[in-house]
Amino acid sequence: MASIREMRNRIRSVKNLSQVTKALETVSASKVRRAVAAYSQTLPYAEKAWKLLLHLARQPGSETLHPLLTRRETVRAILVILVSSDRGLAGAYNVNIVRHTLQAFRDYDVPVEYVAVGRKGETMLLRRGRKVIADFTGLPANPRFVDCAPIGQLVIDDFLSGRYDQVYIAYTEFINMLRQEPRVRRLLPLEPEIVPMGMHQPEATHETKAVFTYEPGHVELLNEILPRFTSLQIYRAILSAVASEHAARMVAMRNATDNARELIAGLQLDYNKARQQAITSDMLDISAGAEALAQKSAER
Repeated sequence: MASIREMRNRIRSVKNLSQVTKALETVSASKVRRAVAAYSQTLPYAEKAWKLLLHLARQPGSETLHPLLTRRETVRAILVILVSSDRGLAGAYNVNIVRHTLQAFRDYDVPVEYVAVGRKGETMLLRRGRKVIADFTGLPANPRFVDCAPIGQLVIDDFLSGRYDQVYIAYTEFINMLRQEPRVRRLLPLEPEIVPMGMHQPEATHETKAVFTYEPGHVELLNEILPRFTSLQIYRAILSAVASEHAARMVAMRNATDNARELIAGLQLDYNKARQQAITSDMLDISAGAEALAQKSAER
């Protein structure tokens, strides 16, 4: 059994650890609110851009208007953007998204390569022998669109060059503070009929055969909107993943704090028992010594 001093030191160490986990929980709660607010601020622009893209895509011959809308008959290679975190202490957050992504592309017969956003995902992919063509680590705690734009530019260039025939993004979607779900969505070629994340299907309108005239033309608008919309989808996915990471870390740190408190209670009980036992033993030794002295005095 550990000595009283060892038990006291262990209680002190666990208390210090619980203070750290409590502080991390508080910081994560503050960060997740900021991340959710940033994610919500992108919704108005994303919805307007999507509605315009939806209308353009419904025009006759829309698939031939822009390469980002053109579905290729033969898929020879796939690129996946995997969004994870740079840091740990977030429970099963990183493990879940990597496992879900690998499961989603397990049965594909074509090569699947990855762009890793986050150090943890990159490490797990390399450890499993997956090919990572690029990594983006060290993003700011509150990423801006300009911080994520190079990711969109990279995947758009590789798709247009024909290196990849499909591009997907795997991320953790923020539902609420206690629920975050891994998602895999196709980015390219764009399918305007599929409602992007966080948006709602617009209300049905009366069918019309009217043809709208855009100024400038369809091609000029699509050349401007499609790359921006693709980069915006990546940016919103990263914001959702950041919110999910902080929420997962907040829950993990809360559980760690609760476990530390339970451990402290158990250690305190054992410490009190050991201390009481030591006091009792000392009292017995004192009583035995006093009795021995009394007998010795009586013999004299």
